[in-house]
Amino acid sequence: MSSTELPSVPPTSALPEAAAVRIAAGERLSSVELPGVTLSVRSRPPAREGLPPALYVHGLGGSSLNWSALMPLLDDVVSSEAVDLPGFGDSPPPDDGDYSITAHARAVIRYLDAAGRGPVHLFGNSLGGAVTTRVAAVRPDLVRTLTLVSPALPELRVQRTAVPTGLLAVPGVVSLFTRISREWTAEQRVRGVMQLCYGDPARVTAEAFRNAVQEMERRLRLPYFWDAMARSARGLVSAYMLGGQQGLWRQAERVLAPTLLVYGGRDQLVGFRMAQRSARAFRDARLVTLPDAGHVAMMEYPETVALAFRELLADATDSAAEGDTGEPGAQGAPDPSAETGGGTTAESMRG
Repeated sequence: MSSTELPSVPPTSALPEAAAVRIAAGERLSSVELPGVTLSVRSRPPAREGLPPALYVHGLGGSSLNWSALMPLLDDVVSSEAVDLPGFGDSPPPDDGDYSITAHARAVIRYLDAAGRGPVHLFGNSLGGAVTTRVAAVRPDLVRTLTLVSPALPELRVQRTAVPTGLLAVPGVVSLFTRISREWTAEQRVRGVMQLCYGDPARVTAEAFRNAVQEMERRLRLPYFWDAMARSARGLVSAYMLGGQQGLWRQAERVLAPTLLVYGGRDQLVGFRMAQRSARAFRDARLVTLPDAGHVAMMEYPETVALAFRELLADATDSAAEGDTGEPGAQGAPDPSAETGGGTTAESMRG
């Protein structure tokens, strides 16, 4: 598919001023210029100096705000930063208009190399899960542990509820959808997204809903919003078609870092049945299944995800102290039939 099938991206210098991005209490927002991209980075000061760094990568249509509920729960164990991928959140489009998984991974790698923060504890959700899987596979020196929440890895039988999102990759669909949805309010759009992404949308507080509506209103004013969505969806679908060493499942097998996999039983975008396949693919994996969670467990059950990561961190730290090997994640894979690993059960961890 050629890049001419979607509207061209206006130059960054010509973009209109948008409303300010929300910054939660204790957060800071900065902008980092890198070759070909400018990234917005959300950070929190750690509870004390010297804590290991962590980097969080959001999913399709999301932003670094998706990690604002989880990051403060880990202030005492990691120094947290969450990045807005190019074209999302407060980051402008990439100079070359490339929204492929490889391009997103390249942006993350460039940031880590430039910041000198690696190796980091790397987190990814959905599209961000595919991106961080590729980062961990091709640059193991940058990754201490990998935490994937509903990672968008290839499925042979895609869930029917995920089909509309995948259709964004089809040329012409975005234009059609924008015409059909022209009269939809930001509130209607947010309700639709929450119905799709949350296991129980009723868990969303009134304040969180208002914040989401304000963010949706801000994004809809950006001239490149739908272009970034469509091109990233197309990039994800294209990555699903790759075989050989570039295939996402093959790259999952190459990941050396200890890996935490979090899957929601009510996920309408990533099949719950993929949990066991993921546990078999990553060589040093533990699997946490949350029956009531949807696609964004770190937003629905942040305490649960934080607890699971703390156990991963503790075990990885103990293994490093014992000197199992000189490489992250090389101590061998657990029995993939064990759903949750590390002595933690899905039932005891439900939010």
